[in-house]
Amino acid sequence: MMYRSGWGAKENQEVTLAIRLRRESFDWILRNAVHSTFISEIYQDRAAWEKAISASSIRLQWDPDHDPAGIKLERRAIQLGLRGDALVKYAHDWIVEIEDISEFVRDQREYAQAPELYSNLLIPREETYPVTDSKTRSLIGMPTA
Repeated sequence: MMYRSGWGAKENQEVTLAIRLRRESFDWILRNAVHSTFISEIYQDRAAWEKAISASSIRLQWDPDHDPAGIKLERRAIQLGLRGDALVKYAHDWIVEIEDISEFVRDQREYAQAPELYSNLLIPREETYPVTDSKTRSLIGMPTA
């Protein structure tokens, strides 16, 4: 997601925080998320989706994922928006650790923006998040395992 902030260079996006949550907290977020748009394969009808939207404090959408340079990838990435009760729980109960990684992000910017230096870029190994509950997989639009 660093490309969205210009690797810490966009105005008012110079600070990057790494926020760690408990797994059970993130799983709760996924279980309680409602898609930001109506999806007929998931919601019985538009009225059911609207009812779910009004009752939920978590919005979900699947967007194209991007590589560190911002180039769109084939895979999709989940985006989650919190408000209301979910935001209060996030701020008060779910956060395990907050680390300011702004300097690290700034240091990595030159590697992300220069293809000849891309091999020097330090990025975490990415893996698909293991959503083990089949009901949650279905609700968020992931293929069932």
